[in-house]
Amino acid sequence: MNQPHLITPNWPAPANVKALQTTRLGGVSLPPFGSFNLGSHVSDLPEHVAANRALLTQALPQAPAWLNQVHGVDVVDAASVTSPIDADASYTRQRGAVSVVMTADCLPLLFCDRAGTVVAAAHAGWRGLCNGVIEATVAKMDCPASDILVWLGPAIGPSAFEVGDEVRAAFMAIDEQAEQAFVAQGGGKWLANIYLLAHQRLHTLGITAIYGGDQCTVTQAETYFSYRRDGQTGRLASLIWLA
Repeated sequence: MNQPHLITPNWPAPANVKALQTTRLGGVSLPPFGSFNLGSHVSDLPEHVAANRALLTQALPQAPAWLNQVHGVDVVDAASVTSPIDADASYTRQRGAVSVVMTADCLPLLFCDRAGTVVAAAHAGWRGLCNGVIEATVAKMDCPASDILVWLGPAIGPSAFEVGDEVRAAFMAIDEQAEQAFVAQGGGKWLANIYLLAHQRLHTLGITAIYGGDQCTVTQAETYFSYRRDGQTGRLASLIWLA
């Protein structure tokens, strides 16, 4: 059993804020889930997912608060999650409770305040991002925007995320500046920059301490799972907690 390769986010979070980003490396899952798949909903063998999650938990203060992500905007307290519930973000002020989201192209965001009193994790596919999952998560943190730090985890990059007219129209109906995040490809298709769209939403809230956002799950095939690239594939996890 190979130990997982875990990434520590590079951001100036307080010392008591701990965060990890998983990769596809390590673990026991077989192709097409090779090899550190953490998703229990992708038709991987349940015993392999359980083994991988057990490996991950060795690096954590306790088992993470797994969610049943539905591309919505509901945010729950990670400390209250005892079994997966429908939500796309969690926050906590309780030491040791681990907020987690899973992705394989969608954008994971990790949040903390400068005082190290609250953390959060959000899953932002285009629907959740458009409909306000970032805003809902920040509201639950209940602290000044100037005190919030955000790390953007690995997601589909701006050269790989092709969408239709309806996606662009949905974002622009809420915020006209979203136009800057779409590059015309012809035939009603656009390349969307999910990182820029997230930046725009965060800036509108008054949050400017934003880090990460320089990876691409589609093109970095040796490191990350990508649903857009492979169809049937595993899931990455982005995790944060207070020590």
